[in-house]
Amino acid sequence: MNYQILRALLFKMSPERAHAFTLKALSLSSALGFNGFVGQCPSEPFKTMGLDFPNRVGLAAGLDKDGDYIDALASLGFGFIEIGTVTPRAQAGNPQPRLFRLSEGNAIINRMGFNNKGIDHLIYNVQQAKFKGILGINIGKNAATPIEEACGDYLICLKKAYAHASYITINISSPNTSGLRNLQHGVFLEDLLGALKQEQKHLAQVQQKQVPLIVKVAPDLTEAEIVALADTFLRLDVEGVIATNTTIGREGVAFSKAGKEAGGLSGAPLTQKSTEVLKLFKRELKDKIPLIASGGIMTPEIALEKIQAGASLVQLYTGLIYQGPQLVQGCVRALNR
Repeated sequence: MNYQILRALLFKMSPERAHAFTLKALSLSSALGFNGFVGQCPSEPFKTMGLDFPNRVGLAAGLDKDGDYIDALASLGFGFIEIGTVTPRAQAGNPQPRLFRLSEGNAIINRMGFNNKGIDHLIYNVQQAKFKGILGINIGKNAATPIEEACGDYLICLKKAYAHASYITINISSPNTSGLRNLQHGVFLEDLLGALKQEQKHLAQVQQKQVPLIVKVAPDLTEAEIVALADTFLRLDVEGVIATNTTIGREGVAFSKAGKEAGGLSGAPLTQKSTEVLKLFKRELKDKIPLIASGGIMTPEIALEKIQAGASLVQLYTGLIYQGPQLVQGCVRALNR
């Protein structure tokens, strides 16, 4: 079936209902061995952060928050999959409606608020999955946890996820948990990353396994903030940076009624802003810390632009909603030319 036809049907549902329906349908078709939307992705081996990626195109966190659909998503040809964001305790997230399509702008606004079933549920799903590829686990704090105590939440998730993850992403950039972005600055950042790196060293010795720690940053940072962040990442030996999360800006969607909704904006309007942040981090980090591009990758050509701007890997999310699973194969081929 042509994805554009299917998309027209899905877009008649509410965004959150369509999301759940699509994942369940994908899981069923994968279990039955049906792969009608994407062919075999070409191999494009790439090594970074000590990990061997079969290709450089991954799934961004947020689509499968609980790891319920790892095997189904793997069937789409991703070189790596990131699940989460997960928190120590299950939480419902923000009240509905909390997910909005801006179809005329090829964009999404979400204010999900880290809705998930908790780290123990996610780890159980990882253990049950057949997928043996590169798996990232994205961790965050519970909404009820004060920002001053956030480090404890991240440490709980790190300890439980470490043995099961290829890499772990520290999400300090979602705009949908009150105060979370404060963790990108000053003493909050130093204390959090210092504690996580110390625990990482301990876990690596005990488990005889080195799991990279990656930080996901916001696209709304100033140049001075990026310089400060890059300095901290270099000093504390962060292994990777994802640029970027969603934006609180509304450039390009002011014309849309849904554009006035609170939350993080993703999709086409984020492309340029995310790439600008990527370039600034590339300038500051040079080649000392790998960069993963996420944000506004709507076509294979944009994926290639992200690599040319300094990224080692790319991640898709909103582009999948608008372009379908064929986008994965298209991006892999574009990066393999």
